[in-house]
Amino acid sequence: MDVQSYIYTQISLFRKFVDEVFLLTNFESKEYKIALGLIAFNPIFWNVVARLEHSTHFLTKITGSAKRGCYLLAATIFSLGIVRDYFYESALRQQPVSAILSNDKLAYIGIAYIALGQVLVLTSMYQLGITGTYLGDYFGILMDHRVTSFPFNYFDNPMYQGSTFTFLGYALYNRKPAGLIATLIVHVMYQIALKLEEPFTARIYANRAAQEAEKKDN
Repeated sequence: MDVQSYIYTQISLFRKFVDEVFLLTNFESKEYKIALGLIAFNPIFWNVVARLEHSTHFLTKITGSAKRGCYLLAATIFSLGIVRDYFYESALRQQPVSAILSNDKLAYIGIAYIALGQVLVLTSMYQLGITGTYLGDYFGILMDHRVTSFPFNYFDNPMYQGSTFTFLGYALYNRKPAGLIATLIVHVMYQIALKLEEPFTARIYANRAAQEAEKKDN
């Protein structure tokens, strides 16, 4: 087989796979719609609330301190994540199984992705703590230095990457094409969240550095 034929064959197989993914996904499922809605909603919610807190300090005022305000946001985000995961798992149980994904090797790969994803999420939370994980810098709770130990020495955004890996692993393990579409949406929403969060967070720390430099000069 020449290179051109090989490329054509691979493209044909990929198109067949994509067609099967969409054909075997029941987009009319109520649970699936709710799961996709929460996947899209959650990152938007915490970015909007965190920025509102940064500009108005409304959670700090309601709870009486920045730390308690951050804990309230953390509990809300965590709860929304549990609800999202519940509907995702419930929806996948009702979705059709793919013959292409019905492979023991893919199931083992799925388990590996789930394990890696959970390791990244849990070690990220351990390194950052609650306030570091749940947007504490928007409350004025800034870290003294950048975390560079595992998993941050191997992954740029291990919390988001770990969550995406977990979604992917669960889809592969259960052989559900609907899970692959959900995983793609998870990835896209986290990329959007990073586009919003990273410049804003960098500006917060730059402002602190400028204020500290000004104090030294005075």
